[in-house]
Amino acid sequence: MRLLVLGGTVFVGRAVAVEALRRGHEVVCAARGESGTVPDGARLIKVDRDDPDGLASLPDFDAVVDVAPMSFPWVQRALAVLADRVAHWTFVSTINVYADEATPGQTPATGPLVDPLPRHATRDDLTAEGGTGLYGGIKVASENAVRAALGERAFVVRPGLITGPGDGSDRFGYWPGRFARGGRVLVPASDRLAQYIDVRDLAAWIVTAFETGLGGTFDGIGPAADLGKLLADIAAAVGTDVEFVPATDTQLETAGVAPWSGPRSLPLWLPPTYAGLASHDPAPSLAAGLDVRPLADAVAGALARERNLGLDRDRRSGLSAAEEAEVLAGL
Repeated sequence: MRLLVLGGTVFVGRAVAVEALRRGHEVVCAARGESGTVPDGARLIKVDRDDPDGLASLPDFDAVVDVAPMSFPWVQRALAVLADRVAHWTFVSTINVYADEATPGQTPATGPLVDPLPRHATRDDLTAEGGTGLYGGIKVASENAVRAALGERAFVVRPGLITGPGDGSDRFGYWPGRFARGGRVLVPASDRLAQYIDVRDLAAWIVTAFETGLGGTFDGIGPAADLGKLLADIAAAVGTDVEFVPATDTQLETAGVAPWSGPRSLPLWLPPTYAGLASHDPAPSLAAGLDVRPLADAVAGALARERNLGLDRDRRSGLSAAEEAEVLAGL
Protein backbone atom coordinates (compact mmCIF):
# COMPACT_ATOMS: atom_id res chain seq x y z
CA MET A 1 0.00 0.00 0.00
CA ARG A 2 1.00 3.64 -0.50
CA LEU A 3 1.01 5.43 2.84
CA LEU A 4 1.21 9.17 3.39
CA VAL A 5 2.39 10.25 6.83
CA LEU A 6 1.67 13.90 7.47
CA GLY A 7 4.76 14.42 9.57
CA GLY A 8 6.97 11.36 9.83
CA THR A 9 10.24 12.93 10.95
CA VAL A 10 9.87 12.66 14.75
CA PHE A 11 8.50 10.28 17.38
CA VAL A 12 5.00 8.89 16.59
CA GLY A 13 4.95 9.79 12.90
CA ARG A 14 8.46 8.47 12.38
CA ALA A 15 7.66 5.25 14.28
CA VAL A 16 4.64 4.70 12.00
CA ALA A 17 6.81 5.21 8.93
CA VAL A 18 9.44 2.78 10.27
CA GLU A 19 6.83 0.09 10.95
CA ALA A 20 5.10 0.55 7.60
CA LEU A 21 8.41 0.25 5.78
CA ARG A 22 9.26 -2.86 7.79
CA ARG A 23 6.05 -4.44 6.51
CA GLY A 24 6.85 -3.58 2.89
CA HIS A 25 4.64 -0.55 2.32
CA GLU A 26 5.61 2.45 0.21
CA VAL A 27 5.91 5.45 2.55
CA VAL A 28 5.90 9.16 1.79
CA CYS A 29 6.34 11.68 4.59
CA ALA A 30 5.01 15.20 4.03
CA ALA A 31 6.70 17.68 6.37
CA ARG A 32 8.88 20.74 6.49
CA GLY A 33 11.83 18.43 7.13
CA GLU A 34 13.23 20.72 9.83
CA SER A 35 12.51 18.69 12.99
CA GLY A 36 14.19 15.47 11.95
CA THR A 37 14.82 13.05 9.10
CA VAL A 38 12.59 10.45 7.52
CA PRO A 39 13.52 6.78 7.96
CA ASP A 40 15.69 5.09 5.37
CA GLY A 41 13.41 3.90 2.58
CA ALA A 42 10.81 6.64 2.98
CA ARG A 43 10.50 9.63 0.65
CA LEU A 44 10.20 13.16 1.99
CA ILE A 45 7.98 15.68 0.24
CA LYS A 46 8.58 19.09 1.77
CA VAL A 47 5.35 20.92 2.55
CA ASP A 48 4.25 23.92 4.59
CA ARG A 49 0.93 23.17 6.29
CA ASP A 50 0.54 26.81 7.26
CA ASP A 51 0.19 27.55 3.53
CA PRO A 52 -3.49 27.07 2.50
CA ASP A 53 -2.26 25.38 -0.70
CA GLY A 54 0.67 23.60 0.92
CA LEU A 55 -0.70 20.08 0.25
CA ALA A 56 -2.25 20.73 -3.16
CA SER A 57 0.48 18.98 -5.16
CA LEU A 58 0.43 15.68 -3.23
CA PRO A 59 -0.29 12.56 -5.33
CA ASP A 60 -2.80 9.83 -4.50
CA PHE A 61 -2.35 7.41 -1.61
CA ASP A 62 -4.15 4.40 -0.16
CA ALA A 63 -3.98 5.63 3.44
CA VAL A 64 -3.11 8.74 5.43
CA VAL A 65 -1.76 9.06 8.98
CA ASP A 66 -2.00 12.56 10.43
CA VAL A 67 -0.26 13.50 13.69
CA ALA A 68 -1.11 17.24 13.53
CA PRO A 69 -0.61 18.42 17.11
CA MET A 70 -2.25 21.80 17.64
CA SER A 71 -3.82 23.05 14.43
CA PHE A 72 -7.38 22.46 13.30
CA PRO A 73 -6.74 24.35 10.03
CA TRP A 74 -3.95 21.88 9.21
CA VAL A 75 -6.40 19.00 9.59
CA GLN A 76 -9.16 20.79 7.70
CA ARG A 77 -6.91 21.55 4.72
CA ALA A 78 -5.55 18.00 4.58
CA LEU A 79 -9.08 16.60 4.54
CA ALA A 80 -10.15 18.97 1.79
CA VAL A 81 -7.27 17.83 -0.44
CA LEU A 82 -7.05 14.12 0.38
CA ALA A 83 -10.14 12.69 2.11
CA ASP A 84 -11.98 11.72 -1.07
CA ARG A 85 -8.88 10.06 -2.51
CA VAL A 86 -7.90 7.57 0.22
CA ALA A 87 -9.35 4.35 1.60
CA HIS A 88 -8.32 4.92 5.22
CA TRP A 89 -7.38 7.81 7.49
CA THR A 90 -5.72 7.67 10.91
CA PHE A 91 -5.84 10.72 13.13
CA VAL A 92 -3.60 10.65 16.18
CA SER A 93 -5.46 12.54 18.91
CA THR A 94 -4.83 12.58 22.68
CA ILE A 95 -6.23 11.41 26.01
CA ASN A 96 -6.52 15.14 26.83
CA VAL A 97 -9.78 15.33 24.87
CA TYR A 98 -11.61 14.03 27.96
CA ALA A 99 -13.28 16.61 30.18
CA ASP A 100 -13.41 14.33 33.23
CA GLU A 101 -9.82 13.85 34.42
CA ALA A 102 -10.72 12.37 37.82
CA THR A 103 -12.85 9.27 37.10
CA PRO A 104 -10.99 6.00 36.43
CA GLY A 105 -12.09 3.47 33.86
CA GLN A 106 -13.37 5.77 31.12
CA THR A 107 -13.56 4.74 27.46
CA PRO A 108 -14.42 6.64 24.26
CA ALA A 109 -17.99 5.40 24.70
CA THR A 110 -18.35 6.75 28.24
CA GLY A 111 -16.01 9.71 28.74
CA PRO A 112 -17.34 13.26 28.20
CA LEU A 113 -15.18 15.50 26.02
CA VAL A 114 -13.98 19.07 26.27
CA ASP A 115 -15.55 21.59 23.92
CA PRO A 116 -14.12 21.64 20.38
CA LEU A 117 -11.83 24.56 19.54
CA PRO A 118 -11.43 24.89 15.75
CA ARG A 119 -8.27 26.97 15.76
CA HIS A 120 -4.50 26.93 15.46
CA ALA A 121 -2.23 27.13 18.48
CA THR A 122 1.45 27.02 19.31
CA ARG A 123 3.22 25.56 22.31
CA ASP A 124 3.56 29.08 23.66
CA ASP A 125 -0.23 29.38 23.51
CA LEU A 126 -0.52 26.21 25.58
CA THR A 127 1.55 27.80 28.31
CA ALA A 128 -0.21 31.15 28.12
CA GLU A 129 -3.76 29.81 27.95
CA GLY A 130 -3.73 27.10 30.57
CA GLY A 131 -2.43 23.95 28.95
CA THR A 132 -4.35 20.82 28.15
CA GLY A 133 -7.84 22.34 27.73
CA LEU A 134 -6.70 24.24 24.65
CA TYR A 135 -4.78 21.24 23.33
CA GLY A 136 -7.67 18.86 23.93
CA GLY A 137 -10.21 21.23 22.40
CA ILE A 138 -8.23 21.53 19.17
CA LYS A 139 -7.94 17.75 19.00
CA VAL A 140 -11.71 17.34 19.56
CA ALA A 141 -12.45 19.71 16.66
CA SER A 142 -9.97 17.81 14.51
CA GLU A 143 -11.43 14.42 15.43
CA ASN A 144 -14.92 15.64 14.52
CA ALA A 145 -13.75 16.88 11.14
CA VAL A 146 -11.98 13.59 10.37
CA ARG A 147 -15.03 11.49 11.27
CA ALA A 148 -17.36 13.78 9.29
CA ALA A 149 -15.18 13.49 6.18
CA LEU A 150 -14.22 9.81 6.35
CA GLY A 151 -17.01 8.06 8.26
CA GLU A 152 -16.16 4.39 8.79
CA ARG A 153 -12.84 4.90 7.01
CA ALA A 154 -11.60 6.98 9.96
CA PHE A 155 -9.46 5.54 12.73
CA VAL A 156 -9.11 8.01 15.60
CA VAL A 157 -6.66 6.99 18.32
CA ARG A 158 -6.19 8.86 21.61
CA PRO A 159 -2.81 8.05 23.17
CA GLY A 160 -1.99 8.75 26.77
CA LEU A 161 1.62 8.81 27.96
CA ILE A 162 3.82 7.59 25.10
CA THR A 163 7.28 6.22 25.72
CA GLY A 164 9.95 4.55 23.63
CA PRO A 165 12.50 5.54 20.97
CA GLY A 166 12.29 9.24 20.16
CA ASP A 167 10.36 10.26 23.30
CA GLY A 168 11.35 13.83 24.04
CA SER A 169 9.13 14.36 27.07
CA ASP A 170 11.52 12.73 29.60
CA ARG A 171 8.52 11.47 31.59
CA PHE A 172 8.53 7.66 31.51
CA GLY A 173 12.25 7.67 30.74
CA TYR A 174 13.02 9.54 33.95
CA TRP A 175 12.45 6.40 36.00
CA PRO A 176 14.68 3.91 34.14
CA GLY A 177 17.33 6.62 33.95
CA ARG A 178 17.06 7.41 37.65
CA PHE A 179 17.09 3.77 38.73
CA ALA A 180 20.16 3.15 36.58
CA ARG A 181 22.06 5.64 38.77
CA GLY A 182 21.20 3.61 41.89
CA GLY A 183 21.07 4.72 45.52
CA ARG A 184 18.20 6.29 47.46
CA VAL A 185 15.37 7.26 45.11
CA LEU A 186 12.53 9.64 45.90
CA VAL A 187 9.23 8.05 44.85
CA PRO A 188 5.61 9.08 45.37
CA ALA A 189 3.74 7.26 48.14
CA SER A 190 0.68 6.99 45.93
CA ASP A 191 -1.96 4.29 45.59
CA ARG A 192 -3.16 5.73 42.29
CA LEU A 193 -2.78 4.12 38.89
CA ALA A 194 -0.49 4.82 35.96
CA GLN A 195 -0.47 3.68 32.34
CA TYR A 196 1.57 4.22 29.20
CA ILE A 197 1.97 3.02 25.62
CA ASP A 198 5.24 2.26 23.86
CA VAL A 199 5.44 4.20 20.60
CA ARG A 200 6.41 1.03 18.73
CA ASP A 201 3.20 -0.70 19.85
CA LEU A 202 1.12 2.36 18.94
CA ALA A 203 2.75 2.50 15.50
CA ALA A 204 2.21 -1.21 14.90
CA TRP A 205 -1.50 -0.84 15.72
CA ILE A 206 -1.86 2.14 13.38
CA VAL A 207 -0.26 0.22 10.52
CA THR A 208 -2.47 -2.79 11.21
CA ALA A 209 -5.49 -0.47 11.23
CA PHE A 210 -4.94 0.77 7.70
CA GLU A 211 -4.01 -2.71 6.49
CA THR A 212 -7.30 -4.12 7.82
CA GLY A 213 -9.53 -1.07 7.38
CA LEU A 214 -10.18 -0.70 11.11
CA GLY A 215 -12.36 2.30 11.88
CA GLY A 216 -13.66 3.87 15.06
CA THR A 217 -12.38 5.86 18.02
CA PHE A 218 -10.10 4.26 20.60
CA ASP A 219 -7.78 5.14 23.46
CA GLY A 220 -4.16 4.35 22.62
CA ILE A 221 -3.09 3.13 26.03
CA GLY A 222 -2.01 -0.03 27.79
CA PRO A 223 -3.39 -1.57 30.99
CA ALA A 224 -3.28 0.57 34.13
CA ALA A 225 -1.07 -0.52 37.03
CA ASP A 226 -0.60 0.57 40.61
CA LEU A 227 2.06 3.28 40.45
CA GLY A 228 4.13 1.83 43.29
CA LYS A 229 4.21 -1.61 41.69
CA LEU A 230 4.96 -0.13 38.28
CA LEU A 231 7.97 1.74 39.65
CA ALA A 232 9.17 -1.38 41.47
CA ASP A 233 8.85 -3.40 38.26
CA ILE A 234 10.75 -0.74 36.29
CA ALA A 235 13.50 -0.82 38.90
CA ALA A 236 13.65 -4.61 38.70
CA ALA A 237 13.92 -4.45 34.92
CA VAL A 238 16.80 -1.96 35.17
CA GLY A 239 18.53 -4.21 37.71
CA THR A 240 20.53 -1.63 39.70
CA ASP A 241 20.36 -1.61 43.51
CA VAL A 242 18.04 1.17 44.68
CA GLU A 243 16.29 2.13 47.91
CA PHE A 244 12.82 3.65 47.53
CA VAL A 245 12.12 6.65 49.77
CA PRO A 246 8.36 7.30 49.57
CA ALA A 247 6.94 10.80 50.04
CA THR A 248 3.27 11.68 50.42
CA ASP A 249 1.42 14.15 48.21
CA THR A 250 1.64 16.74 50.98
CA GLN A 251 5.38 16.23 51.44
CA LEU A 252 6.03 16.54 47.72
CA GLU A 253 3.86 19.63 47.36
CA THR A 254 5.53 21.25 50.40
CA ALA A 255 8.93 20.55 48.83
CA GLY A 256 7.87 22.25 45.61
CA VAL A 257 7.80 19.08 43.52
CA ALA A 258 5.45 19.28 40.54
CA PRO A 259 3.36 16.33 39.33
CA TRP A 260 3.57 14.55 35.98
CA SER A 261 6.08 16.57 33.94
CA GLY A 262 8.18 19.67 33.61
CA PRO A 263 11.04 21.06 35.71
CA ARG A 264 11.40 19.82 39.30
CA SER A 265 8.73 17.15 38.84
CA LEU A 266 8.11 13.51 39.62
CA PRO A 267 6.84 11.98 36.37
CA LEU A 268 3.84 9.61 36.46
CA TRP A 269 2.71 11.06 39.84
CA LEU A 270 -0.66 12.78 39.61
CA PRO A 271 -2.87 14.44 42.25
CA PRO A 272 -6.25 12.78 43.01
CA THR A 273 -8.12 15.28 40.81
CA TYR A 274 -6.25 13.85 37.80
CA ALA A 275 -6.47 10.18 38.77
CA GLY A 276 -8.65 9.36 35.77
CA LEU A 277 -6.14 10.74 33.28
CA ALA A 278 -3.88 7.73 33.74
CA SER A 279 -6.44 5.00 34.34
CA HIS A 280 -8.58 4.62 31.23
CA ASP A 281 -10.03 1.22 30.40
CA PRO A 282 -7.91 -0.31 27.61
CA ALA A 283 -10.28 -3.23 26.98
CA PRO A 284 -11.86 -1.84 23.77
CA SER A 285 -8.45 -1.10 22.28
CA LEU A 286 -6.98 -4.47 23.24
CA ALA A 287 -10.03 -6.17 21.71
CA ALA A 288 -9.47 -4.13 18.53
CA GLY A 289 -5.92 -5.40 18.09
CA LEU A 290 -3.65 -3.23 20.22
CA ASP A 291 -0.77 -5.44 21.32
CA VAL A 292 1.26 -4.24 24.32
CA ARG A 293 4.85 -5.40 24.70
CA PRO A 294 6.19 -6.62 28.07
CA LEU A 295 7.25 -3.87 30.48
CA ALA A 296 10.86 -5.07 30.33
CA ASP A 297 10.96 -4.31 26.59
CA ALA A 298 9.51 -0.83 27.12
CA VAL A 299 12.03 -0.16 29.90
CA ALA A 300 14.92 -1.35 27.75
CA GLY A 301 13.89 0.99 24.94
CA ALA A 302 13.56 3.95 27.29
CA LEU A 303 16.82 3.20 29.09
CA ALA A 304 18.75 2.93 25.83
CA ARG A 305 17.60 6.44 24.96
CA GLU A 306 18.45 7.69 28.45
CA ARG A 307 21.97 6.31 28.27
CA ASN A 308 22.45 7.72 24.78
CA LEU A 309 21.40 11.22 25.91
CA GLY A 310 23.23 11.01 29.25
CA LEU A 311 21.83 10.05 32.65
CA ASP A 312 22.99 13.31 34.25
CA ARG A 313 21.80 15.70 31.52
CA ASP A 314 19.43 18.61 31.99
CA ARG A 315 15.93 17.21 31.61
CA ARG A 316 12.55 18.48 30.41
CA SER A 317 10.85 16.47 33.17
CA GLY A 318 12.01 15.07 36.49
CA LEU A 319 14.35 16.03 39.31
CA SER A 320 18.04 16.75 38.97
CA ALA A 321 20.35 14.91 41.35
CA ALA A 322 20.72 18.09 43.40
CA GLU A 323 16.96 18.70 43.55
CA GLU A 324 16.27 15.13 44.61
CA ALA A 325 18.93 15.29 47.31
CA GLU A 326 17.40 18.53 48.61
CA VAL A 327 13.93 16.97 48.86
CA LEU A 328 15.26 13.79 50.48
CA ALA A 329 17.13 15.82 53.08
CA GLY A 330 13.91 17.59 54.05
CA LEU A 331 11.79 14.47 54.60
